Amino acid sequence: MDKRFFNLFNLTEDRAIEILDTPQDRISEDDSRYIAASHLINFSTDRSIEALIRAVQQTDPALENRIVRRKSVETLGRLQAVQALPVIRTCLADDDCYTVENAVWAIGEIGTEDTDMLESIAQLLEKRGQTYRVIIHTLTKLNYQPALERIRKFVDDSDPATASAAIASVCRLTRDFSQMHQVVAMLQHTNVLGRRLSIQDLIDARYYQAIPDIARCPVSLVFRLRGIRMLAEAGIADGSITFAQVQPYLEQSLVDRPQNLDLVHSYDLPPSLPFLVRELYETDFGRCYLATQTIVDRYAEQAPEALFTTYTEEARNDYGAHFHVIKIFGWLKHAPAYDLLIEGLHNKQPQFQKSRAAAAIALGEIADRRAIPELKACLETKLWDLKYAALLALEKFGDRSGYEQVSENDDWAIRGLAQSKLPVLN
Repeated sequence: MDKRFFNLFNLTEDRAIEILDTPQDRISEDDSRYIAASHLINFSTDRSIEALIRAVQQTDPALENRIVRRKSVETLGRLQAVQALPVIRTCLADDDCYTVENAVWAIGEIGTEDTDMLESIAQLLEKRGQTYRVIIHTLTKLNYQPALERIRKFVDDSDPATASAAIASVCRLTRDFSQMHQVVAMLQHTNVLGRRLSIQDLIDARYYQAIPDIARCPVSLVFRLRGIRMLAEAGIADGSITFAQVQPYLEQSLVDRPQNLDLVHSYDLPPSLPFLVRELYETDFGRCYLATQTIVDRYAEQAPEALFTTYTEEARNDYGAHFHVIKIFGWLKHAPAYDLLIEGLHNKQPQFQKSRAAAAIALGEIADRRAIPELKACLETKLWDLKYAALLALEKFGDRSGYEQVSENDDWAIRGLAQSKLPVLN
């Protein structure tokens, strides 16, 4: 489990438990039971799990307490706390639909073969006012075949995300993948959440044929890389695909050229540069990639000044725009951005991780040889995407020395890249 973002609060385990155990009406303004429940993900101990269970059992109907219960259930799921299953199961009958949803998800994370519990989850498919996507996903993950016909009823649901989950579920439970093209089509949904969720459904269905389509989906490369890697790991393990088949799409996503994406948005009229710069702050990366491509195509000469300005004023603290500014400087091959790119390369704040790999790619584009030792230093990182991007950037400089260094790396993608580049020894 990746916990880089979890430990953001300066709380000890004892203090977090103390806060969580405090009745909601006695909590001080400086404390938060929600934060305490979130923070206990860092402590996989019986004490923390028992505290979270007690929080779930606090059934005060006040909104603040309901939110804490939801978070406590989620944290128990993340901790894969088997001993919490009986308490989590009681939440399946809760009046709060979000608590029910979190309980279903948590059971899926923890895992169970208890057919009574699985049937209780399946019966939620008939409960009005409940969101069904997580229910379908959990039943599929736990391979509960008796739910198949009930899930099948949702394949034509008016909510595209629910329909996508149902189609993927039916395909996986029946091993008949003839309708998976409908899930692949969701990769071009106008709603960014729909596109992200379709990637998850393709992962769940282990639909390896979709890897090229995922590589062209206009969402953040984080979602594309996750989808490709998870499918590749499963497919390589069961012999369905090889690294060589996956490698082009993995690298296409990591390099992340906008022209290699099937963009779902367009402009009626050519937009101004200030408008395009503001688009880099959008949460729908499909819009950001359209803006990026337009800036490079139409405003190559004027863009650097505007990018430096927005970086200084705002983008350096906005991890989405930060990423896009870095990438655009690379596509523009703007050498004066070298210092900014080096700063991005070494930015170790967790939320800026994707900017580090982006900076490596951009440094390869601007071709300033001062970057070579900086990129070589990145071969010591534990971040696979940064290491992979550094290797690709070094190759643009004609430096292939790093492949030998990482040829026995723990990460299969790094190892596969290195072995594809090294000469075969007879």
